[in-house]
Amino acid sequence: MTARLTRRPGGAARLRALLDSGQMILAPGAFDPLAARCVEEAGFPAVYMTGFGTSAALLGRPDVGLLTMTEMVDNAARIAACVDVPVIADADTGYGNPMNVIRTVNAYEAAGVGGIHIEDQVAPKRCGHMDGKQVIPASEMAAKIRAAVDARTDPDFVIIARTDARAVEGLASALDRAGRYRDAGADVLFIEAVRSEAEAAEAVAAFPDVPLLFNWAEGGKTPPIALDRLRAIGYRMVIFPISTLLAATGAMRAILAEIAGAGTPQAALPGLPSFDEFVDFIGLPEVRATEQRYTADEPAAGAEPGG
Repeated sequence: MTARLTRRPGGAARLRALLDSGQMILAPGAFDPLAARCVEEAGFPAVYMTGFGTSAALLGRPDVGLLTMTEMVDNAARIAACVDVPVIADADTGYGNPMNVIRTVNAYEAAGVGGIHIEDQVAPKRCGHMDGKQVIPASEMAAKIRAAVDARTDPDFVIIARTDARAVEGLASALDRAGRYRDAGADVLFIEAVRSEAEAAEAVAAFPDVPLLFNWAEGGKTPPIALDRLRAIGYRMVIFPISTLLAATGAMRAILAEIAGAGTPQAALPGLPSFDEFVDFIGLPEVRATEQRYTADEPAAGAEPGG
């Protein structure tokens, strides 16, 4: 992977092409641009900008609706700017009514992401795998989805409708809501926090005409399901929103414990990237090449300026 200083255009078109290809799209979560680079380096076809991870990284707080739309979009823009693969971004509840959703879609499109998901929770929302969620009426959410579809300037920009009703009203209600959101124009359905493999399969079977997204969240309400089973069931997108966040937290705790105990990180260095390897990974060679391209030629000795 070569680090880039400029954003590659067409994130929406590239995400739409992945959807149209029929392949399962695996999108690990990134909470910042560095994590996004790691996802891309590992060979994944897309990056998922996690709202849970963004809240943890920017605020050090849980995902309970504390971040504003502009804070989320700013993080999405930085992530999209540093990778060549398309970015799928969390857009929470759309940050208000249909008018707010229009502004939200415009902002995320301008940020360069390939698509967003909007959920039907009451604001302030909370992580889909936390207790105590509430949902708005299905008719209000359907109006938000219609507004999102109408607001996009690029028809390839992917609108994902998420329902959190499984935990509040049961699976049957969640499927009914998802059908209404599909009819409102959603490109992908996201039925959050199903409780079993059987429920996951039932959700896909209910919507043979639209792709479904599966949320693989460690320790969440949904039990672990093997990737080959998800593929066999028929899921088209799988996100892993907190894997990188949990791994990064574990690694930071370990190195800090080493420093606290030993006084230096010396013993842990063999397991870490070297300084040179790391700066190459984050794009120093390209920076130097770009600097060379724009370095003014030195005037010949004795030459008069402008001569």
